[in-house]
Amino acid sequence: MNAALRKLAAAVMVMFGLLLLNANYLQVVRADSLHNNTNNPRLIQEEYSRKRGPILVGGKPVASSVATKDRLKYLRTYSSGKLYAPATGFYSLVYGASGIEGAENSILSGTDSSLFVRRVIDLLTRTPPQGGSVALTLNERAQRAAYRGLAGRKGAVVAVDPTTGKILALVSTPSYDPNLISSHNPARVRANYKRLSADPDKPMLDRALRQTYTPGSTFKVVTAAAALDSGRFNKNSPVYNGAALNLPQTTADLPNENGRPCNPAGQATLTDALRFSCNASFGKVGLDLGGEALREQARKFGFESRFRIPMSSAISDFPNNPNPPQTAQSAIGQFDVRATPLQMAMVAAAVGNRGILMKPYLVQERRAPDLSPLDVAEPQAIGQAMSPASAQQLSDMMVEVVENGTGSNGRIAGVTVAGKTGTAQQGAGRRPHAWFISFAPAEDPKVAVAVVIENGGDATEISGNQLAAPIARDVMKAVLRR
Repeated sequence: MNAALRKLAAAVMVMFGLLLLNANYLQVVRADSLHNNTNNPRLIQEEYSRKRGPILVGGKPVASSVATKDRLKYLRTYSSGKLYAPATGFYSLVYGASGIEGAENSILSGTDSSLFVRRVIDLLTRTPPQGGSVALTLNERAQRAAYRGLAGRKGAVVAVDPTTGKILALVSTPSYDPNLISSHNPARVRANYKRLSADPDKPMLDRALRQTYTPGSTFKVVTAAAALDSGRFNKNSPVYNGAALNLPQTTADLPNENGRPCNPAGQATLTDALRFSCNASFGKVGLDLGGEALREQARKFGFESRFRIPMSSAISDFPNNPNPPQTAQSAIGQFDVRATPLQMAMVAAAVGNRGILMKPYLVQERRAPDLSPLDVAEPQAIGQAMSPASAQQLSDMMVEVVENGTGSNGRIAGVTVAGKTGTAQQGAGRRPHAWFISFAPAEDPKVAVAVVIENGGDATEISGNQLAAPIARDVMKAVLRR
């Protein structure tokens, strides 16, 4: 009998020990994961019981929480929802959070460790807890100009301050209204999300950050940077002037879009090749430099890197070990070269910042509920994409593109604008993407812009000038207040 009791007691103690271990595992090891699990009903109830902090643009809330009379005390609302959706993202009872709502959730919800003292004070004073605020770098005028310019088209616009990396505009169209997903009615939220997800135009895709495109002739800026920094070229160096380039190892050639020599009047220079966007000339420059030199230059501008602004961007790519024909195609931004609009804005920005590439960022400041600052963004340099002397020459070349070349619609009265058009071929039966990148080298405040319009062009540089350049021009004017 005593032996049986001892066995029972031992079994009870083992079971009790296992219960203690499980409780400690849940409370210590898995506490954070359980608390941050968006499917946790207690977490949902907890987060919706406090006032979530606002997301601000120019000091005005573009996302805020309003009191309700239902079980969930606060409803997330978005003013100008479609305009700012690529930046704000959504905050949803069913689907969690995206964009800034997701990346800055701990500040906005008030659970961040930097707000611990604030939470203790609120507890002691019985003050209702609430979240902190997040101020974005966006320029409202530039954002509206970009959205207005893209209206009715699929595409994206990114504008940055070349000297800081501050993102001034972040627009993707078609867009969506985050209010459709922030409702407290789960059935309605699911229906709206399903409809948006099934839309073939992909309104919930952030094309500015998450979509990569063939950059076409805008990539010639990268090729020109590699040429200038190699020491083998300057802006006045003579380049191949034929109407088409015979590609090695193949019977194919690489023609200029107009079928004529780059400079019919005489010898073409590197500036002429950029000014008139001559494929044959840049294909030959690419062959002279080699695929690895082009890839290394692309890396210096940010290709093959992921940027967190704090949302994560897609990675822009340059092909690995291209053969000679592929190298010539890559030099003009074709073949397997892929870039986000953010990346091409960074290329323009680095040229306009004496070759220095700055880290892009979207959050300017985080504040506690009492508006005291938690942290303020400080600009960070990623590296030297090209020498200052080469950047100055390339800037001069890009000014020629706008003043005397393919980018005439990028002009702004009284402002010197440097730019580059682009047409990105998409294969048989598909219209090419239209591109324009630009910056204003002598202006303050500084601004660099990239515009892409999906499948909106024809087979020439005219489409980049006609469709994309006017949008970039208007965004720049909005920042410069012209």
